[in-house]
Amino acid sequence: MTSIASDSGVHRVRATLIGGIAVLLWALLALFTTGAAGIPPFQLLAMTFAVAFVLGLAVLAARGRRAFAAWRQRPAVWALGVGGLFGYHFFYFVALGNAPAVDASLIAYLWPLLIVVFSALLPGERLRWFHLAGAAMGLFGAGLLVTKGGSLSFDARYSLGYLAAAACALTWSSYSVANRRFGAVPTEVVGGFCGAVALLAFLCHLAVETTVTPQGLQWLAVLGLGLGPVGAAFFVWDYGTKHGNIQVLGALAYAAPLLSTLVLIAFGQAEATWQVGLACLLIVAGAMLASKEMLRRRRAR
Repeated sequence: MTSIASDSGVHRVRATLIGGIAVLLWALLALFTTGAAGIPPFQLLAMTFAVAFVLGLAVLAARGRRAFAAWRQRPAVWALGVGGLFGYHFFYFVALGNAPAVDASLIAYLWPLLIVVFSALLPGERLRWFHLAGAAMGLFGAGLLVTKGGSLSFDARYSLGYLAAAACALTWSSYSVANRRFGAVPTEVVGGFCGAVALLAFLCHLAVETTVTPQGLQWLAVLGLGLGPVGAAFFVWDYGTKHGNIQVLGALAYAAPLLSTLVLIAFGQAEATWQVGLACLLIVAGAMLASKEMLRRRRAR
């Protein structure tokens, strides 16, 4: 029994680390998005998810014809996956279009904290004080990055944007937590989700945007987004939320805006400030606090 429990614990830590790779990939989101500046949001979403779809097809093809059976899932699985991936981006775009970017971004980035809170609804999960405290520290650190130490000024004129940002946070946190209930569904199905999202985004693009043909480095930015932050990231996040420590993943997610800022600083597109330094301390300390139980168990083994 002890050996079985130990193997289960090792698998959980491994799955958490795999899920954490998504955070590293999302750190490249701002850099690549900057490189793709000028491409309309839904067009960019359609193109990048199309790349992710091709990536999913390549993985399945490498594993043989039988691997395509992974896409034969009941409607609830597809509704959750496509709804989570497309719904998050749809509400995020609506939020940015109807509210100041700083306010909308900070509200939308409540999703890691909501993941930690909602995890208490899952069977076998316990929400402890250090999970909440760690996630709250991460939220405060992310707030420093987004506001650059300034204040927020909520205005009733932007109510639609604020509501869309809140819906964005609720959509991704609900998807991430509910995904645990489909732990038996293979991660390869995410490739199918990406194809459906690409199609929905393309339809939205045709309805509300004018097509822009990418030029030069924009093509590389689209490819980079589709392979990394909008591609592989969703595959590893799917695996992590299904099999890893979801409270730790929620707290770790606050490292994404920090790492993204550091990448921009490294490429000369952002400035190193005291807010970045303090945010770094808060987010790292918060992630370690939220991971306290997992780290202690690992040292014990």
